[in-house]
Amino acid sequence: MIVSSLQMDIIPGDPAANREKVKKLVQVEMETNHPDLIVLPEMWTTAYTLPELKDIADHENSETIPFLQNLASQHNVHLVGGSIAYQIEEDMFNRALIINNKGELVYHYDKLHLVPMLDEPSYLTGGRNKAQIFELDGLKLGIIICYDLRFPELIRALALEGAQAVFITAEWPEARTEHWKYLQLARAIENQVYIISCNRVGTYNNVEFAGKSMTIDPWGNVLAEGSQNQEETVRADIHPEQVQEVRKKVPVFDSRVPEYYTYY
Repeated sequence: MIVSSLQMDIIPGDPAANREKVKKLVQVEMETNHPDLIVLPEMWTTAYTLPELKDIADHENSETIPFLQNLASQHNVHLVGGSIAYQIEEDMFNRALIINNKGELVYHYDKLHLVPMLDEPSYLTGGRNKAQIFELDGLKLGIIICYDLRFPELIRALALEGAQAVFITAEWPEARTEHWKYLQLARAIENQVYIISCNRVGTYNNVEFAGKSMTIDPWGNVLAEGSQNQEETVRADIHPEQVQEVRKKVPVFDSRVPEYYTYY
């Protein structure tokens, strides 16, 4: 499966302009490289314009989900549709969207862990359901959002449910670039899964973002890595059968003794 992550800058507070930008980027990538799956970054319709979200966020009757569905079916490509601000009554969720190549919304995930450093809890509601497995082309996949990466239990639970790859959609800041890199490597190695991330670039509200979208295989090899500050497509070919090969070499899941682990 060829996976392309669209490492892009985001136009703050302008969903229509960002949809048009994504439409053009997807068209170019499909015409040039014909990937099976395309990944978008976190909050790609609005950026982190948190005080404005009540006026510009998506909701049940807004345009972004139909836009992604049409894009996926038009190009016959699966979309990990990044995440968007999605309002339900008084709650504002940071919601990741999974659209298959027939244009069907097959799964959504609401970010569980809200970032205190960005004052997210003042504007957003944390997810109310655990992350779950979804399938595309028979592959078992998972998704988390940005700050979720710091919580190893989350990806471990997905791996235990059979995930072969986990996507990370993000707006991770440049100030913590090393954390971004090494946490991804750790999650891939400890869970023996592919990690596929899509981070934004650019600057907003005096925050520079880290870029460096990555694809890491279950052995911890970096298959592709974006630059820190350039818009680009980060592309890699993943082979899910490698998950089982790695788990046979180092059978950590067979060696687990969870009855001796304490969870809180």
